[in-house]
Amino acid sequence: MEKTPFKTKLKRVLKAGFFNFWRSSYVSFASIIVMIITLSVIGSVIFLSTILNITMEELRDKVDVNVYFVNTALEEDIISLKTKIEALPEVKLVQYTNREEALENFRLQHENDQITLQALDELGENPLGAALNIKAKEPSQYEGIANFLNEENILSSEGEKIIDKINYFENKEAIDRLSKIIDSAERLSWVISLTLVTISIIMTFNTTRLAIYISREEISVMQLVGASKNYVRGPFVVTGVIVGLFSGLLTIFIFLPICYWLGNTTQDFFIGLNIFDYYLDNFFQILLIIISAGIAIGALSSYLAVRRYLKL
Repeated sequence: MEKTPFKTKLKRVLKAGFFNFWRSSYVSFASIIVMIITLSVIGSVIFLSTILNITMEELRDKVDVNVYFVNTALEEDIISLKTKIEALPEVKLVQYTNREEALENFRLQHENDQITLQALDELGENPLGAALNIKAKEPSQYEGIANFLNEENILSSEGEKIIDKINYFENKEAIDRLSKIIDSAERLSWVISLTLVTISIIMTFNTTRLAIYISREEISVMQLVGASKNYVRGPFVVTGVIVGLFSGLLTIFIFLPICYWLGNTTQDFFIGLNIFDYYLDNFFQILLIIISAGIAIGALSSYLAVRRYLKL
């Protein structure tokens, strides 16, 4: 008996898969609805993760350590220390504020407090010293930076100590608490995301199993006439891919009005992030993720349902 070419088999499998999709229109429609729910959960996880990451990054950026210098500290000594701090692996950014800038910033902060400004003018000189503002890569790293500054014998070129105060130890409790909040929020987001996605995939799998159960007699006949296991599975996998593709396209466009409606709300509540702008800027990337997830879930759930529940 002449062996059927692979190309011919592939065409038959694809044709049968499309035929199954259109023939069982109600089942296909139900599968698409469930798949849209699944992909919507995955898409929501993408958006929520983005919001959380930006919020956490903003919180990290608000944490810092200030090093204040005595008024007699020379600028070259401060710049030299700044270079040493920048060389630390845990340091993200170091900003230098000289005495004149410190005085100007102080005046701006107290522009409505005339008594304070008047007292400052009566001094006749600048009472403020220069400062370094240090930002670490992670809040948990500030303690190491503060310890470095305390343990290091920071002296001027004339042998006198130039650091007046490091404010980390005053804010240590708040920084530690914030660090724990950030770590806990990130872990919780992963747990919630994984749980939601798992539940959604299980829903899709059960719907696919029902669709294949309806065709159990047809599969039995195919096996009786000698069809191979792969040939039996093939059309159902193709149908799963079609369901995933259609669902992915529908899901990505369902997000369009939702993101547009939520855009201004997220911008007001989540540190300037407009979710609609994010959606447009990353449209093709989100499209690729959603459609790839839909195709993968559809194909895999069909494959497993045929194999496990129909005893192939």
